[in-house]
Amino acid sequence: MTDHDLEGLLDAMMARIVSVRAPVGERIEQALRAARRHHYVPPVALIPAGDRPYLVDRDADPKEWLTAVYTEGAIVTQLDDGATDLRALEGAYSSSSSAPATVADLLELLDPRPGDRVLEIGTGMGWTCALLCHLAGEENVTSVEVDPALAAAAADNLAGAGLHPHLVVGDGAAGAAGRAPFDRVHATCAVRTVPYAWIEQCRPGAVIVTPLHTGIGDGHALRLVVLPDGTAHGRFREYADYMTLRSQRPVYHPDPDGAEPRESTTRVDPRMIAHAPPGARLAVAALTGLRLDIREEPGRFLAWVSGGPGEKALAVWEDGQDEYTLFELGDRPVWDEAVAAYFQWVRLGEPRRDRFGMTVSPQGQQYWIDSPARVLG
Repeated sequence: MTDHDLEGLLDAMMARIVSVRAPVGERIEQALRAARRHHYVPPVALIPAGDRPYLVDRDADPKEWLTAVYTEGAIVTQLDDGATDLRALEGAYSSSSSAPATVADLLELLDPRPGDRVLEIGTGMGWTCALLCHLAGEENVTSVEVDPALAAAAADNLAGAGLHPHLVVGDGAAGAAGRAPFDRVHATCAVRTVPYAWIEQCRPGAVIVTPLHTGIGDGHALRLVVLPDGTAHGRFREYADYMTLRSQRPVYHPDPDGAEPRESTTRVDPRMIAHAPPGARLAVAALTGLRLDIREEPGRFLAWVSGGPGEKALAVWEDGQDEYTLFELGDRPVWDEAVAAYFQWVRLGEPRRDRFGMTVSPQGQQYWIDSPARVLG
């Protein structure tokens, strides 16, 4: 591959980024061109093309591999925490090289400057870490990775590109206290709860950018600013659907042995709740703390709403029905709670995602709308 070929691929990648979002700032574009993505993609990688994922193999077809690297999509680099070979094509995605446009989105929210002390949560194969090195200076970047195999691969990739940030193997929820205080914290994995350790390890005015999964629908990008009183406030900005921090992965509670669900009906279409706009999903999550899972079948749609152990409801939409079957377990009316929260969002005027925010303090996290004074829940 010649420098001319690589420049053409980089130009094409930047053009694809601009096709799905506004043009990136000059500093971010320079970093994307300097931290060559192909240094951080393994020789065999998985392209998650809907229900037909496929492999790209650098040795078997270097041109296809390189073209895939410089497209606009995510590239899966690990299945089942490394327990399943990528060639199996099936398994839970546990690490990836994120889509360049999404990477650019989060970096622009973070806005790292030369000399900023940056903490990255989730080194992965090292690409975002390399971008942060170019933006803030490698001596200022600390990156934490929970998976020893991924951490070792990232260290090799970064060293091969001439970069030597401070790398830590451990749970990113704990941060890296020995390297604090930080001016920026950037998570490349999603959280359900923002770890307070991240706020504790920041100086006042520091910026934290993380994807956040509420458990209902896709994830959201959250930008927080740390205040002198030890709290952090910020708004939800845009779509950001990332794999969950391993220590915060959801726990699925089995149904109690011998439990018989109560059967009834609901007039509320479960698709309305499941496919609600991002603002509605944030409202339902903030007001209830529930989780929503769905499955679509020909002529049939299933939505599971769940809370704690034994708290579950299944709403079943079927084509041609005026009312929909509802199965419930436990004493908590989780389906009614989700429906009530949806209609509360309607009564609020159907606010969009960017009107919602979060405050994080030693006591936990609170959702709000418009300002921290208007707490939801």
